[in-house]
Amino acid sequence: MKHRRIPKRKAAIAGGAVAALVAAGVTFQSANASDNTEQFTVKPLTAVAAGNLASTLSKDLGADAAGTYYDADAKSLVVNVVNEVAAQTVREAGGKARIVENTLGELKSARLTLTTKATIPGTSWAVNPVTNKVVVTADRTVTGAELTKLSAVVKGLGGKAELKKSAGEFNPLIAGGDATHSGGGRCSLGFNVVKDGEPHFITAGHCGQAGSDWSDSAGGAAIGSMADSQFPGNDFALVKYSGSSEHPSEVNLYNGSSQAITKAGEATVGMAVQRSGSTTQVHDGEVTGLDATVNYGNGDIVEGLIQTNVCAEPGDSGGSLFAGDTAIGLTSGGSGDCSAGGETFFQPVPEALAAFGAEIG
Repeated sequence: MKHRRIPKRKAAIAGGAVAALVAAGVTFQSANASDNTEQFTVKPLTAVAAGNLASTLSKDLGADAAGTYYDADAKSLVVNVVNEVAAQTVREAGGKARIVENTLGELKSARLTLTTKATIPGTSWAVNPVTNKVVVTADRTVTGAELTKLSAVVKGLGGKAELKKSAGEFNPLIAGGDATHSGGGRCSLGFNVVKDGEPHFITAGHCGQAGSDWSDSAGGAAIGSMADSQFPGNDFALVKYSGSSEHPSEVNLYNGSSQAITKAGEATVGMAVQRSGSTTQVHDGEVTGLDATVNYGNGDIVEGLIQTNVCAEPGDSGGSLFAGDTAIGLTSGGSGDCSAGGETFFQPVPEALAAFGAEIG
């Protein structure tokens, strides 16, 4: 087991974070425990609130943080750390501390090894904070010598990685809440946004190229033009509205109602989420991994994705991943379907908004 100290400067910063939480109305109660560790009781956290706390603690703990995930049953944020000093900081901030073996730096190093030695079409890898390992997934196209090579690389990483097989095939889910069309292809609108005071919407980058016109029906009049598109590497695009179409900040739930979207937020492993898309409409599930790298094939590699067990099919690309009124991701690709299930990957919305200088609206 590794043991590290938190510098006094970080401890002071963490203390400031606790003070901020107290000012916000979060109260702490201590009690004696058999292991002489102070216990703290806090109000239950929503997944979105847990994600915000995770972001704060990640900065405060620095190299002593080793990932976070949301315990939906306990409604608490679990924070992986590498020593007891860091664990105490987590408890004081309202999280549940868990001392683990692998640091985030070691897991990132394992990912770099995979990128260098095992970039094979049909593979993906993402950090799973629940297992404190990098989970490597091979789809059904990875066989023979490639599977042997991948297995050897994963084995060489020891306790930092594990290999899983997927029955499906990783592909961007283009065919294409609401349907959007361009050049005979169909994707799904992600979220309505505002840039420079003008209405736009965001969708998947692999759905089209900058300059392409988009309509809300096959062969229909254009409602907007794609201002920017980034794929591979990233998978997001920005379309500027040119017509008089209404553009409320909401997601179609395909049951006669909609979900208002008021903000964007970061995903947390364990977070319950919903996806809306024009092919399979609304499905739910949870976030299973973060910072995923997916090798779609033909050199199309996308990094920094959210991994989930939510199903999706061709035509759902670009569609909305959300948690309540919070925009989380844009449907990128995956394997399986909504009959057999599978994995689906999403481009984080906050990254897309930052790249475009846009905001939810």
